[in-house]
Amino acid sequence: MTIQAHAIAPASFDSAPAAVHGKARIWTGRVISGLVIAFLTFDSVCKLIQLPVVLEASAKLGFSSAAIFAIGLTLFVCTALYTIPRTATLGAVLLTGYFGGAVCTHVRNFEGAFPIAFSLTFGVLVWVGLGLRDERVKALIAPRPR
Repeated sequence: MTIQAHAIAPASFDSAPAAVHGKARIWTGRVISGLVIAFLTFDSVCKLIQLPVVLEASAKLGFSSAAIFAIGLTLFVCTALYTIPRTATLGAVLLTGYFGGAVCTHVRNFEGAFPIAFSLTFGVLVWVGLGLRDERVKALIAPRPR
């Protein structure tokens, strides 16, 4: 009878089943996307019903109330497209353009670093949430090994 030695790999996070990692990744993406969707829906509705505080803040940035309604409608449609799994990538692309416009507006009006960083952060969160819940998007935006 011979005794054979077997190498035992040290425990690590990579030793967990792929299904567990996949479920956690997908749920993390859903939570991030859900928070982004909730904020953007709230923001778009505030613009659509033209709350006085929104109109005042927008007037300081140089936007009329008619423009604010159009911006709110655009944001609502882009957010709706992002919410639907089949059109989420199109929604993410459109929201990227929306946030680019927000950054441009804040830079043009010398609003400071916070509004710019806030817009950039939400633009990134749109893609992070989508990339975590959609393998195709993850494959497009993930860094590739050299």
